[in-house]
Amino acid sequence: MRRVIALLVLCTGLSAPNLVWACDTSVNWMQRACNRVSQIWTTGGNDLYVTGWAWHNRSMYSASKINEFNEAAWGGGYGRSIYDEDGDWQGLYAMAFLDSHKRPQPIAGYGFLKIAQVAPNWRLGAGYTVFLTAREDIMSYVPFPGILPLVSAGYRKATLFATYIPGKEGTGNVLFVFGKWAF
Repeated sequence: MRRVIALLVLCTGLSAPNLVWACDTSVNWMQRACNRVSQIWTTGGNDLYVTGWAWHNRSMYSASKINEFNEAAWGGGYGRSIYDEDGDWQGLYAMAFLDSHKRPQPIAGYGFLKIAQVAPNWRLGAGYTVFLTAREDIMSYVPFPGILPLVSAGYRKATLFATYIPGKEGTGNVLFVFGKWAF
């Protein structure tokens, strides 16, 4: 549990005030990325995240293994996000939730969604998330990076997200669903 807390502190400690010096780089794409992260953190709106469902693909696990898994991935987190000049969503987030084995799993990262406004208050999105996470069953909570697809459906201040963790038979293959409320 100490490693989980340390990871969350590390991720929040690397926030925008500390990025000001880091954005001074001669590599153009790094400077643009750093400036965007700083913009999200300093001018973005607040987001409350709630997690709750991790569906394990029934065709990749035995019935007895499915019965062992926790699919109520309860947890939550905080983030900041913006709708950029193109109307696309970009956000920074940190969450913690119960994994498939009922162990805490922290995650912190960046998300990007290309947004389609389908009605005045309704929007759909598709994109990706890049993150740092840690799990007890993978390297005993040593943090590791990842990238996953991300889709969303939103209505006003509420957004429902989903991602799929790929894998092979007996590992991965999880649909993870969580929500966000902008305030």
